[in-house]
Amino acid sequence: MPATLRRDSDLAKSADERAFLELAHPPARCCAGARPEIVRDNMGHVEYRRDPELPATEGRNFNIPRTPHSSYSQITSCIFFLTNFIRRICRTVSRSCPRGRLHDDKECGAKLQNRGLEERIPALAKNYGPRAWKSSAVFVVVACVAIHGQSSPKQMADPAVAALKSGFVSDTAQVNGATLHYVRGGAGPAVILLHGFPEDWYAYHRIMPQLAKQFTVVAVDLRGIGGSAATAGGYDAANMAEDVHQLAEHLHLEHVYVVGHDIGGMVAYAFARRHPETSRGVMMLDAPLPGLGPWDAVKANRITWHINFQQTPGLPEQLLAGREAIYLRHFLDSETFSDADVARYTRAYAAPEHLRAALEIYRAFPANEEFNAAQQSAISVPLVLAPGKNSPFEKLMPSFADALRAHGCANVKIEVIENSVHYVADEQPNAVAQLIERYAS
Repeated sequence: MPATLRRDSDLAKSADERAFLELAHPPARCCAGARPEIVRDNMGHVEYRRDPELPATEGRNFNIPRTPHSSYSQITSCIFFLTNFIRRICRTVSRSCPRGRLHDDKECGAKLQNRGLEERIPALAKNYGPRAWKSSAVFVVVACVAIHGQSSPKQMADPAVAALKSGFVSDTAQVNGATLHYVRGGAGPAVILLHGFPEDWYAYHRIMPQLAKQFTVVAVDLRGIGGSAATAGGYDAANMAEDVHQLAEHLHLEHVYVVGHDIGGMVAYAFARRHPETSRGVMMLDAPLPGLGPWDAVKANRITWHINFQQTPGLPEQLLAGREAIYLRHFLDSETFSDADVARYTRAYAAPEHLRAALEIYRAFPANEEFNAAQQSAISVPLVLAPGKNSPFEKLMPSFADALRAHGCANVKIEVIENSVHYVADEQPNAVAQLIERYAS
């Protein structure tokens, strides 16, 4: 270990004292110039730096939000550590004060003092043996619950969910090798809502209460976005459609109607292709389809410059880190989206793993092109293309509809949403809700 790096626990005289000191230090943030500096990495390990000039971690904040997986891992580690720590203490006390004979507390305390433990754990000097173990078990549970509540912000109540009323709840599910976050409410036939870039489930918050009056509504965070955990791969539309299918099975939803905006529309179409037997219809809100019809014209349009930019390997992560709010505001106009809206979406994309996930979704477009071009089988799932009237995609929708029919889609309709551009659910929520009601009923 370098001369400038030490652990206070290494100075303790025994393994029990080292364990006690490690447990006693509270979580801390790394602050430049702190003396001594306390550093906690993503695995929860603590290091103490005496030299404020050390460059390795100066000024970094390691208290970043963890995925749902890591919070449960932390609880498991906490239980394992505290259980073994308390077991060692109880064994020590039991040796000093043998069971099966009477003795006074002073004698027991003297023996404990010789072992150097009475100063730190006086309460356990009187509660030895089985009683200490049972009492300590309660402490383990309470401590771990407290740690879980502090280290898992995504499990905290979301005010936006509470504002929906209508009995909406937020939850996660383990499906297709990923942790998906969703918001569910209402009762009746199932409608699944999939957001686009740069939004999350909140893209539908204006229409969810209305839909919940007659449908079971499930708004999903796509893989790696918002409350859904990022993964190493699997960001092509076909695989994310499998995420949605397994989520529907997990929630025991049958014959679902899938609505997708932008990227979500690409996933919705892949869902219809992969699982036509489980879908009663698909609606694509202002969503072009890679590999079909005028897709090359979409990529060549100046308004979609970000497709090539976000597909560039490595570079966008470096340029956008710390500037996510500026970048997202470029897409989210101030007439429709408040600063609070932008701040919310920024939080959904700002963590490095979530920003990378958003970019990987665009880097998977070539795979989406191949998948869509290869789909030639006939399907009868009703498909609705619903562009905004003032969207640059609106004029291309008849060509996309023709391409879908040429690839075996027997039931394709176009519904133009008046007085809207691209973010139709935000711009015209009533019109979009009525459109979904008409086709999903």
